[in-house]
Amino acid sequence: MKKSVNRTLASAKLKESNDLDLSRLVGLIKIHAPYDGSFEQKIPGIHAFRASKIHAAPAHGIAPSGLCIVAQGAKSVLLGREVFEYDASKMIVYSLDMPVSFQVTRASHAEPYLGMRLDLNPRRVAELVLKVYPNGLPPVRENRAIYLGRSDAKIINAAIRLLELIPHPEEAELLGSLIMDEILIRLLRSPLGPRVAQIGLKDSGFQGVSKVAAWLRDNFSQSIKTENLAKLANMSVSTFHQHFKSVTSMSPLQFQKVLRLQEARRLMFSSMMDAGIASQQVGYISASQFSREYGRFFGDSPIKDVAKLREQVAVGAEA
Repeated sequence: MKKSVNRTLASAKLKESNDLDLSRLVGLIKIHAPYDGSFEQKIPGIHAFRASKIHAAPAHGIAPSGLCIVAQGAKSVLLGREVFEYDASKMIVYSLDMPVSFQVTRASHAEPYLGMRLDLNPRRVAELVLKVYPNGLPPVRENRAIYLGRSDAKIINAAIRLLELIPHPEEAELLGSLIMDEILIRLLRSPLGPRVAQIGLKDSGFQGVSKVAAWLRDNFSQSIKTENLAKLANMSVSTFHQHFKSVTSMSPLQFQKVLRLQEARRLMFSSMMDAGIASQQVGYISASQFSREYGRFFGDSPIKDVAKLREQVAVGAEA
């Protein structure tokens, strides 16, 4: 009976401590993300985010490789046909830069969505893997572009200490990289660790896919042959196709198409480019094919979709 009471008290104290840490994280992110948007911090590799309202429709963009921590609110990410939902109870890892659709699903002006991202450096991950797993990695059943895990109180505490350094440049220079290493080590020691470790392993199948994904991001307007991509990944065609789809939830051609459509949308929105020129810029030969695929992906024709985007931005500026 006494042991049961002690366990209950310990659990209550732990929850109270975690709640206090989240409150501190909320306060710090509000300082470093003073209004809606994404803010790169003075410590390299740290970004803070704020959103004061939910997304009525999915937004689209490239999610960089990194660890994302939510302090308040909730978000969902769509990769292929898979949906990943997370809030302060979960953390999410992007193992490579990925074209995704996402929505902030819980936010308000009173309680905005608040989060932060720590970029993952493959070289540093590889160096720390040798220390965390000196006897070799446990087997990994699958490599994925996105992993969800339970929020870790010690990682949150380290993230708080990292944000607290930002106003103190001399301390940040001395201690920032050490705290980032601490976060990486704790992440590698977590249940997600063996999967995260794949980011830094040059001889893993994941690295071959990552290399091809990076090439496609830089050369999406070019025509591609699966044989050439497989050679770049140092795999047979069948093995490459299987690995690529397992990691990204897309075939190489689908991956390229998403990159093309996202870039065409950006060109039309930010550069006032018409749909025909934008489609040619990103590698489409057929304007009708571009319009069809654009409509399927974004839910409307290029002209109507971009007009809606501009209207949303104008409404947001007035709010």
